[in-house]
Amino acid sequence: MFDNLAPSSALQLIGFSDVDAFRPVETMEDARSIPLDIPNFAAARAVVSLPACRIIVMRSFARILDTAYRMPGGMVILSMTDDLQASFKGVDLDARFFVALHGNDECHFVEPRTNHHAMIIFSPGLRDRGWFDHADHLRAHVANRPALLHTRQLLLDILRTASVQPRLFETTEVAAHLQEGLLLALDDLFRIDSISDRSASVQSERAIKLVQGIDDYVATYPTAPIYTADLAREFDVSIRTLGGAVSKVRGMSLHQYIRLKRLWATRARLLKGGGATVATCARAQGFHHLGEFAAAYRATFHEAPSDTLARGRQSGVWAG
Repeated sequence: MFDNLAPSSALQLIGFSDVDAFRPVETMEDARSIPLDIPNFAAARAVVSLPACRIIVMRSFARILDTAYRMPGGMVILSMTDDLQASFKGVDLDARFFVALHGNDECHFVEPRTNHHAMIIFSPGLRDRGWFDHADHLRAHVANRPALLHTRQLLLDILRTASVQPRLFETTEVAAHLQEGLLLALDDLFRIDSISDRSASVQSERAIKLVQGIDDYVATYPTAPIYTADLAREFDVSIRTLGGAVSKVRGMSLHQYIRLKRLWATRARLLKGGGATVATCARAQGFHHLGEFAAAYRATFHEAPSDTLARGRQSGVWAG
């Protein structure tokens, strides 16, 4: 996980070959470890900061860990691999679980082996996500498998981008774009708590009206970045209500739906042919990162956007 990363101005990357070198980090974080396999000790961490959260991906070591978490903005910890082995307050955890905390808690873990996990620490200014049910209590949740895998992949993508393109993180728009994707993935991860009562909490008529409002908003602002918090304020609802409405009516997450609508709008413009280019068509629908756009386009339509444009130029007629 760390071998293909290099430190940069956006990525702090550090390895520890002995526990004594690691102790100062623990002291700063109010944590205390008892290593269980000193001869084979090895630890590493990669740290990336985004506008409203900090990502720490860690290779831990076999240990008993006592730590006092102070998380006024909240925190999520999830496994980055499928072979996690740990226990939390006497409860065995594996890679199906993620844990979440808002506030303060004294936590006790045992890791019988090396694990790879990510800790996402949120700024207190990040509100209205509806993730944390109780303050001052670390809770373990069984994750939805697709949502967990998607979140892992996004975290890895952010690390790699920070390693090879650190200047992107100097641009507020790009950093906010990366963060928004992660927040939306976490929305899906936490949606497990509301699945059972979703149909009761989001009435069909209201959900349909919300989705229609989203459709109008996307059409009105085709090139603008769309953030869930702004969209929720626009319709005077919570982020959870907004996401639940899209899931109920469209059968997918809000992020997937908006991206799909913009991909289809881009495809429609490409099929018109003429003097358009792939870049201008993509940017006209808010896709400013062309590599990411091309990958999403190919995954959705099973062809490159340049192939669609070529067909559009050949036919000269858009079929709709």
